[in-house]
Amino acid sequence: MALIGGTFFVTSELYFAVCGSCLMVLCAILSVKFARSAFVTLSAVLIGGAVSVSIVHPAFCSHILNVTLGYDHILRNKIPLSSEKTYTLYWIIASFLTLAATIQRAGGTAKFLTSLTPTAQTRTVTTPPKRQIINQRKPVPASSPDVYNMFDPSDLPLRLAEYANMVYSACEDLGNFFGFQDASVRNQAEHLLILLSNNRRYMTMSPSALAPPSPIHALHSKVFSNYHKWCKKMCVLPNHSRMQDSSHVPYGAPAIVSRVVDLVLFFCVWGEAANVRHMPECLWFLYHKMMEEYTRSGAHLHTRSLYAGHFVDNVVEPIYEIVCKSMKSSKDHPEKRNYDDFNEFFWSNECLRYGYCSRTTEDDVESPAQNSLGVELPPISEGLTMAPKTFLEKRSWLRGILAMYRILEWHIVTFYLLSVIAFSRELVWGWVYSCQVASGVFWILNSLYITWGLIEVWSNYPNIQLGATAICGSVFTLVTRFLILVYQTLYLIWTFGPTKSTHFGIAETPTYWWWQYIWLSALCMAPYILEGLMLFYPASTTMLFTSQNDFVQSFLNILSPLSRIYVGKEVHESFKRTSVYLFFWFTLMAWKLLFSYMFEVSSMVLPTIELTDDFINYPNQSFYKMSMILVLRWTPQFIVYLIDMSIWYAVWQAFAGTAVGFSEHLGDVRSMDDIRDNFVRAPEHFCKKMLSSDAGSRRGSSSSFSFLSSSNISNPNLGEGQSLLGSDPHQLQSYVNRLLDVRIQKWVMFSAAWNEIIDHFRDEDIISNEERDNLKFSRFEGFSQAIYLPVFQTAGVFENAIAELEVVQQNLENQPVSDELFFKAISGQVITSTAVSEVWELGSYILLQMLGKVHNDDIVAIMNLMLKWSENGTLTDHLKVEKLRSFVNQFIKLVGIMKKGISRRTPSAKPRSRPSDRGVTMGAKAPAAPSTSFRRAVSIGSLTSMDTGDSADKNMTLHDMTIKPRKKTTTQAEGLVILDALRDQTRDVVRGILSSLKGLIKNVDTESSEVLDRLTFVMNMESGYLWNDSYASDQLDVCAKDQMFTKVLSKVHGLVNCHPDDVEPKSQEVKRRLTFFVNSLFMDIPDAPPIQDMMSWNVMTPFYSEDVTYNKRDLETRTDALGVSTMLYLQTLHRADWNNFLERNGIDDEEKIWSKKYINETRRWASLRAQTLMRTVSGMMYYEKALRLLANLERVDDDSADNYISEKFGYIVACQVYGNMKKNQDPKADDIEQLMHRFPHMRVAYIDTVRLNRGGASEFYSVLVKSDKQGGIQEVYRVRLPGNPVLGEGKPENQNHAMIFSRGEYVQTIDMNQEGYFEEALKMRNGLQEFLKREGPLPTTILGLREHIFTGSVSSLANYMALQETSFVTLGQRVLTNPLCIRLHYGHPDVFDKLFFMTRGGISKSSKGINLSEDIFAGYNNVVRGGQVSFKEYLQVGKGRDVGMSQIYKFEAKLSQGAAEQSLSRDIYRVSHRLDFCRLLSMYYGGIGHYFSNVLTVFTIYVVVYLMLILALFNLEKIGDRVITPMGTIQMLLGGLGLLQTIPLFATLGVERGWWASLREIIAVFASGGPFHFMFHIQTKANYMAQTILVGGAKYRATGRGFVTQHTPMDEQFRFFASSHLYLGVEVGASLVLMGIYSKAGQYAGRTWSLWLASLSFLASPFWFNPLTFDMNYVVSDYDTYLRWMKGTSGGAAKSWWMWWREEHMHYKKLVFSSKMLYVFKSALYVLIGEGIRRSSLFEADMTLTRPFIAINKILIVLPCMIFAAVLFSSNERSFSYPVRRTIGILFALGISMTAILLFIEDSNYLRYLLAAYYEVGALCQLGLLGGVGFVQYLYFLHDLVVGHIIFIPLFVLGALQIPHHIQTWLLYHNALSSDVVVSNILRYARKTQEKQNNAQDTDLVEQIAELRKIVQRQEQMLSSGAYQVSGEAYSKANASTDAITALARSPDTIQEIPPHQPASTTKRVMSMSGLDVWGDMALGDQNQPSYQQEASSQNRTPQQGQASHGFSFTQPDKLPPR
Repeated sequence: MALIGGTFFVTSELYFAVCGSCLMVLCAILSVKFARSAFVTLSAVLIGGAVSVSIVHPAFCSHILNVTLGYDHILRNKIPLSSEKTYTLYWIIASFLTLAATIQRAGGTAKFLTSLTPTAQTRTVTTPPKRQIINQRKPVPASSPDVYNMFDPSDLPLRLAEYANMVYSACEDLGNFFGFQDASVRNQAEHLLILLSNNRRYMTMSPSALAPPSPIHALHSKVFSNYHKWCKKMCVLPNHSRMQDSSHVPYGAPAIVSRVVDLVLFFCVWGEAANVRHMPECLWFLYHKMMEEYTRSGAHLHTRSLYAGHFVDNVVEPIYEIVCKSMKSSKDHPEKRNYDDFNEFFWSNECLRYGYCSRTTEDDVESPAQNSLGVELPPISEGLTMAPKTFLEKRSWLRGILAMYRILEWHIVTFYLLSVIAFSRELVWGWVYSCQVASGVFWILNSLYITWGLIEVWSNYPNIQLGATAICGSVFTLVTRFLILVYQTLYLIWTFGPTKSTHFGIAETPTYWWWQYIWLSALCMAPYILEGLMLFYPASTTMLFTSQNDFVQSFLNILSPLSRIYVGKEVHESFKRTSVYLFFWFTLMAWKLLFSYMFEVSSMVLPTIELTDDFINYPNQSFYKMSMILVLRWTPQFIVYLIDMSIWYAVWQAFAGTAVGFSEHLGDVRSMDDIRDNFVRAPEHFCKKMLSSDAGSRRGSSSSFSFLSSSNISNPNLGEGQSLLGSDPHQLQSYVNRLLDVRIQKWVMFSAAWNEIIDHFRDEDIISNEERDNLKFSRFEGFSQAIYLPVFQTAGVFENAIAELEVVQQNLENQPVSDELFFKAISGQVITSTAVSEVWELGSYILLQMLGKVHNDDIVAIMNLMLKWSENGTLTDHLKVEKLRSFVNQFIKLVGIMKKGISRRTPSAKPRSRPSDRGVTMGAKAPAAPSTSFRRAVSIGSLTSMDTGDSADKNMTLHDMTIKPRKKTTTQAEGLVILDALRDQTRDVVRGILSSLKGLIKNVDTESSEVLDRLTFVMNMESGYLWNDSYASDQLDVCAKDQMFTKVLSKVHGLVNCHPDDVEPKSQEVKRRLTFFVNSLFMDIPDAPPIQDMMSWNVMTPFYSEDVTYNKRDLETRTDALGVSTMLYLQTLHRADWNNFLERNGIDDEEKIWSKKYINETRRWASLRAQTLMRTVSGMMYYEKALRLLANLERVDDDSADNYISEKFGYIVACQVYGNMKKNQDPKADDIEQLMHRFPHMRVAYIDTVRLNRGGASEFYSVLVKSDKQGGIQEVYRVRLPGNPVLGEGKPENQNHAMIFSRGEYVQTIDMNQEGYFEEALKMRNGLQEFLKREGPLPTTILGLREHIFTGSVSSLANYMALQETSFVTLGQRVLTNPLCIRLHYGHPDVFDKLFFMTRGGISKSSKGINLSEDIFAGYNNVVRGGQVSFKEYLQVGKGRDVGMSQIYKFEAKLSQGAAEQSLSRDIYRVSHRLDFCRLLSMYYGGIGHYFSNVLTVFTIYVVVYLMLILALFNLEKIGDRVITPMGTIQMLLGGLGLLQTIPLFATLGVERGWWASLREIIAVFASGGPFHFMFHIQTKANYMAQTILVGGAKYRATGRGFVTQHTPMDEQFRFFASSHLYLGVEVGASLVLMGIYSKAGQYAGRTWSLWLASLSFLASPFWFNPLTFDMNYVVSDYDTYLRWMKGTSGGAAKSWWMWWREEHMHYKKLVFSSKMLYVFKSALYVLIGEGIRRSSLFEADMTLTRPFIAINKILIVLPCMIFAAVLFSSNERSFSYPVRRTIGILFALGISMTAILLFIEDSNYLRYLLAAYYEVGALCQLGLLGGVGFVQYLYFLHDLVVGHIIFIPLFVLGALQIPHHIQTWLLYHNALSSDVVVSNILRYARKTQEKQNNAQDTDLVEQIAELRKIVQRQEQMLSSGAYQVSGEAYSKANASTDAITALARSPDTIQEIPPHQPASTTKRVMSMSGLDVWGDMALGDQNQPSYQQEASSQNRTPQQGQASHGFSFTQPDKLPPR
């Protein structure tokens, strides 16, 4: 102001010094006095004006100097005063312009004036709210303090009790001081104690130097890491509690207690922050201010007491209200602030000028919230109100381009360089000239930099408030770059100018100017060179961004704006990992450039040269025409150049994924055969990796199955053996301790886990009882071996062993044979020797049990002698080994007969023989059993041999086996013949066994003679088994009663009688899960820590109102058009599982499934096969069962195990509306409670709404409930919220409100469509150890797990979705992790580091719209905040996907809209700018780039189609008179290379299933129409992404998770797909037809096949993948429905085309001008095509040669008049009668049709005009839509009518042929059919149901008839049990023996089970007890119909009178029996 005044007044030299100083002091005093910033703003404006003038007029600086020196100086230097005044006027004008810019930047005059308000002023202290104010609310029942969550505070475990006093004391003090809610404090106290207990593990870290002093230090360091970074950014010291006086700290050291206070305060703030938790730096601001107040007031010495709820009322609620107001605004993203905008206000020091609380309290009167000057601070709510928006999410493609500009820049530059190379080769340029042309790339890069800078300016204008440094840096950079660009342009022009020219007074050659261009370009290329160098060492960027050097930071502030923000400082990888992904991308880019050069660039060089050659050498050639043709021809090539890198990325991804998969041993175990091959190694790996050292010794080899003592075989004839395992087979402690060899511990532990897995398979009904027995390890109490291998492992092994011995015998024939040589083949094989050992022991047991005590001594003596030979190695000396086969065959035959007969045998109630006959000598010592295996057999580990024992023991054993002689007994009672078929059969086989054994023995010594004698004695003993009928039958009865015998028999039957294929599980799901589990044992899994030191985690599932558990109504209601109930669908789809379910529950009659006894199990079975909450909860609660099993194996007592499980694991279901369900008595609430009762460890968190008054005011609460284990539900915590927490997308806020109830250090997020597996739950402890591993320089904060898609077997569509998802969630994620190092968070079931994310914004973002795909933003946030993501594939979780066309469509639409919103977000912008170039490529092509590529693909289709059409229309296909040689390159790239997209899928399946299986799957996908599906959804993604970017409207789409079997009507299909697909398909098809008509280039099929494929996929896919589309009945029905819909005028979009059209095109009103211009360009294109058609010679008629019969002008007059009359009549047709209306309508239709036909006949030119009008009217309609003209709707109606008939004509033709219908059905469900699912049954049943829907049925009558049928069936059972025979047959009694003999008499091929009674009537009518035909056909069930059809068929039957078999009549009663 002094300088301005000095210009207009004559001043002295002292004027400025005096006046300027005085004004400066005055303004400073006024500023401080009134706390105003107006003077600072004024000075800034004046300085800005001065700087602006000095830039324009450099002499202005001299003017300032002159005025400063005074008037005398001006006179002395003769400076004109007029010029000085002129400069001052310029200055004033510039200052006003600067002021205007400042006001505009501030958002308007009002905001500008608001910014001039006082910065700090004294505030009035208000009276605090009293407790009674809160009590005026409607009383809400608070949670009882006596109810606890995990641990009772009065009875804490020792691990938690250590710090309990400190935590509770701090909670009490801080709760009173700040007014936290009691429930919240209790909640966070338990939370903190559990976290402290879990952090005890760090006390045992090695080396000890890294171990923190205490768990409190460890937790404090992790929780406050982000706070310390924030304080560093704010340039303030962290505020922590500092308790120095130990006298006031009774519970610990002051340093420890201080940290506890810090933790308690933060957790209490976090626990009540509600939606503010999405703003992490806001949380730290609150903590910082609150701790500052707490420490300043000395509250730990004398505390205050505020009411509970003060914090949420006065701190959280004001912030919430501001956020809520903005979030609920209907404006688009740029006009409203979201969570990120508010949070970023706390990234600036401006936030520190405010206080945390909106109201002061009575205790604050003495020391209110003050700054360092003692001035009270305004509340933070005022600061947030004025907080600016920090990022503009403008809806434009430019926003996404700006984020990924480096990728586009690379493509532009490389395309230019490839073009230069191609032209240089074609034109034979020299290398110097080629380099000069190629150097133009520097000009391109500089111009692109300026372009990005200008777009950046556009993206920040007008609402972003940038600092002066940012503005000056941007202006400086842009101006400098522009000046360089100007000189670059000049130098480049002069480079290619004349040989020598003069410029700037310098006469030099072009080479000189080129070098000047190079040196100048080097200046602007410096940033690119620096970035290129940093690419090889990304850690240097982190060092640069985190540098504390002021010069470095100043440099970054100017040139790198992102360096000024708080996040994005640490985004780098290690050099080792960097080199790997650099190799990946360098090789990929090299191949892409080579391929693009050969097929995309070089092919365009010659046509370009020809065009330019014609322009230069021929006259009258238009430069603009040539340029346009060049642009048209090069544009498709460049677009394809942009796309094809995504194709090569897919190929490289497949290669890399395959290599990584093999290196991680994925797919090593693919089948049951692979499991058998690797089963011996499994226990070793299981115990090493999945059990801690506490589980027992890990030393030694894989142990032998055989027990190493010399115990004898289990003798069943002794007393009951003592159990080694006790009553509970899972309590292994005592058993393990008593084992003599620790090596078997591993097998015992592994078998316990394996059997538990198989038992869970059985509980899930995916295997049968028999399959369960075949898969489980066997344990027989009292037997010599602890465990016996599963049957599936040993089946067929014994047979192979015998075969190998036969081969050895044949090879060694006529040679001396020793035992070692003979048995070498099997003794070296672990499984074989074990199987032989098991057969010997268990077979001996079977023989001893069968033959009984009579033969006990002989059989035991024989076996012991044979074992002696085995021990001495003399078996081959005593046995005729060539006869071994006959003995084995007889034994196998015996086992088979016993297995078949013993299960059907009914034991006699009383023994048939006398005690004396049974040969029992009382008091005789029971014989012992011989050893269990060959003594020379090597153990499984092959390290030790068995101990043979000494001869004394053997002699003692033989002595013990002697029994006293018995008297001979008779075998038959007088006059009694006992018939027993099983006995007689087994006798014959036993004789054969004994005879074979006799033939096997060589009589070479006394021992062999003794064996032969004993065998002879056994065979001839009259009182023995072979001759005494009573005794033999009794022995078989004893066997039948003995469960142990039955188990052993089943085991031996599997060993010797079964082929390996017979004992494998039939379920593909079981095979998949078992192979994956066994395979994962051999992968790189971290070792498991002890359970007390393992990581703790919680599982969280957000739930809204999806299905919980299916009830009877849900399962039986036929909701779809097919009339198929859900239960029928599930029974058909899972037929084997349903049979297993019936077997497990013992249900013989399927009608009993809804009885009270079985209904819950039925509901559970069905719910576990759908995407329900029960399926998810049941799977997740396997974690608890797995931890309990692991604790058991590790010898943890039950009480400790319960405490550890509560401490380490928790499951929270965030049931958002559970409270409303309870109030509305929704059955889903009861189902949720049933889940809580079934799983007591499960918790439910919900949002409760309590209405306060009639005005609608409500309070909201976060509530946690649990089961009280007594059938009730307890409320644990109730935390009041500041308002409704759902402000954004809903799901993330549902997770956020439930997060406060979590307890673990990590959180696993599980969606509603996922499930868990028990065998995978066992590995979760290992998986959590990945967080301790650092695979890179940054900590692991997200652990990704693979998913299995379990919905792929439903239909072909479901299979496509499953395969697509499988490829993405396995191979795609694998490659993004390794080698690309850029995996983010793409959804669940990822595990989050909770402590990391809870201090950095949470596990998802929830701003409405922009965070539509809320999950992915956790990954972006993780990257910019310094976290790292790991992905492991040894763990898997099941996942369901969409299975129907409309469901998949909605899902793809949701993902595409989410990707579009991502492209607008700050997250993708900042991540993209911060990553190095190769990781940016990885993120783009592995994520959002997929959707951009889809948009470009569809855009390419548009461009190519219309380019070829325009060239054909205007005869521009050829260049000059040259021959047209189209090669169809674009078609090859669009279509042929698209097939390469299947390579990742092929690689994924190949690694895990095998290459042949993968190839078959790919072929099946192509054969069933897979390419149509994938191409169809390319357009789906492109359409919704483009629409969202241009218009918005993104929203969460509930896709539904039900079963889709219904046929969708045509009108619904049209509504779904018309705008997105059908219109485009018709448009492309019409253009291709026209192109075919006009093109003269030839090769039409080769040039257009891929385009026709795209068009057909858009048109045909909705109908091909719609069941029953080609059924003629449905075609006719669809056509009628479609016409009714087209004619409808009301009823909503579902009933009226007119209303649908308005809703569908409503978004055109929201288009901005720039977006509308795209449609204007499209309209211009239509006009161009229409004009080309009109000017063409198509259908041209020469009217000069022929004279029309009727004048054309008359026809043209009549036709519009008739149309007008028809429209007029249509508007008034209701005033006429129906006959008149119909008649006149027909006349009008005929008249208009005949007139139009006559017009085309008379003048065919009008056909061409009609085609041209189609496009030109389309252009007008497009413009009319943009302008809101309503008349265009009628034209669109005609268009849709035509489109509909274009679709229906092929449908009618295909429907009439009928064959396509069957082909479609098979192809749609071929994968379901291959899984034994007969879908045709469903469809056939559906047709029958629809036919019967027209026949009304009396429901009560039908139910009564069904009940009567049950009564009659029970009567028939009574008739059978009473042995009555119908039709007067003789009375007879059933006898099992005679029945068996009868069965034996029949041939083996015809043996069938004979039921106890068969009705004699051939008509199979149901008879009553009196022999009467009851109710005739009404009670007769159709024996040929499946059970699910009987009810349907019975409903249509009319009760009829039956005829008695003896002439009696039976009339229908008047009254039916009650139900």
